[in-house]
Amino acid sequence: MKKLLHLLFLLLPTLMIAQDLKLDTKSNELKLEQLPYYSYGKGLGMTSADSIFQLNIRFRMQNRLTFNNNEDEKSTYEGEIRRLRLRLDGFVGNPKFLYVIQLSFAPKDMGTTKEGEPINIIRDAALTYRPNEHWNFIFGQTKLPGNRQRINSSGALQLTDRSINNAKFNIDRDFGIQAYYLQEKKNAFGYNIKTAVSTGRGRNFSGSESDSYALTGRVELFPLGSFSKNGAFFEGDLAREQTPKLMLSGTFHRNNKAQNSQGQTGSKLVEPKSFNSLMLDGIVKYNGWAGMISYMNRTLDDALSLKDLENTASGYNYVFAGQGMDYQLSYLFPSNYEVIGRVSTQKMKDQLYEHTDFKLPNTTQFSLGANKYLWEHTFKLQAEITYDKQSFYQGSTKDNWYFRLQFEIGI
Repeated sequence: MKKLLHLLFLLLPTLMIAQDLKLDTKSNELKLEQLPYYSYGKGLGMTSADSIFQLNIRFRMQNRLTFNNNEDEKSTYEGEIRRLRLRLDGFVGNPKFLYVIQLSFAPKDMGTTKEGEPINIIRDAALTYRPNEHWNFIFGQTKLPGNRQRINSSGALQLTDRSINNAKFNIDRDFGIQAYYLQEKKNAFGYNIKTAVSTGRGRNFSGSESDSYALTGRVELFPLGSFSKNGAFFEGDLAREQTPKLMLSGTFHRNNKAQNSQGQTGSKLVEPKSFNSLMLDGIVKYNGWAGMISYMNRTLDDALSLKDLENTASGYNYVFAGQGMDYQLSYLFPSNYEVIGRVSTQKMKDQLYEHTDFKLPNTTQFSLGANKYLWEHTFKLQAEITYDKQSFYQGSTKDNWYFRLQFEIGI
């Protein structure tokens, strides 16, 4: 805990210096790096008569139908409201002080409710101090600056969900302090630097106090200038870039004494574990074409965690450790129909892959999708077919696939 307090103390001088910077409030639109999802327009807004309070209301809904066919299992289908979100954002007192609140109401968004634990409805609750166009200081619970696809909203994806590697190796929402320095330029080299000091325990943590903490640092480079219409924050070239645009980025994350098997997410660990995560990604867009490549890993010497610290014969849980690659390519036709392909490979840490109790496979997944954009990402129809091949330690394999239709609407 002393280390965490020390790091927070180091951020205070920077914040005090930033208070003296001036801001052109006319240009202070809610284009904040940590806002939880892409939106077309500004939602439904209201501003008080004295202009000291602003509230924007936005919602989005994802309804989907999935047909599953897993080897050695009965074929099933599932109809569900996958995501139902309500978001409020604006400012209070001064446009330099902004807030964002996002709530989730769909069952899979909230997760499994356990006795004695609160309903996991709060996704984002953060205050941002934005002294000028270059600096953002954030306090509260929101997304950490992780992999590009994780930072992008689930409503701004081309396929119906993020990759298997994003689901297992990425970092997610956490409570803490973040500081961003943004230096994007329209037609010249630009960059962003993003840092975070957080609890490492994920959103809405309700357990006992601990000395765990997480450190995150991210660098984003824009060698050919910034993307049109904030296009680094949504998949596909909906802006139909007139000149090639490229983003290269990397994130390093250290979770010290993590209490979950995937850091901010996953199953509970009785024996805390410390580990590192590295995320590298690149995006290129031009004239309707969009490509993305990503690498993610989670590393530590010993991934096994005792289920009972006082009984070494109790068995083990584990930290989900390993590495993965994603490759994604798409083309958007002038008619706003789009085709997308993605290949993901996931390799487990040998200790977990070879462990006879866990039997965790290496996986290769292929996805093919088609979209019709009615109103950019906020009103679209999606279809996807995905096949994955799981390879187990002693040579056996398992073939699974699903077909999915999804409808999304929001403001």
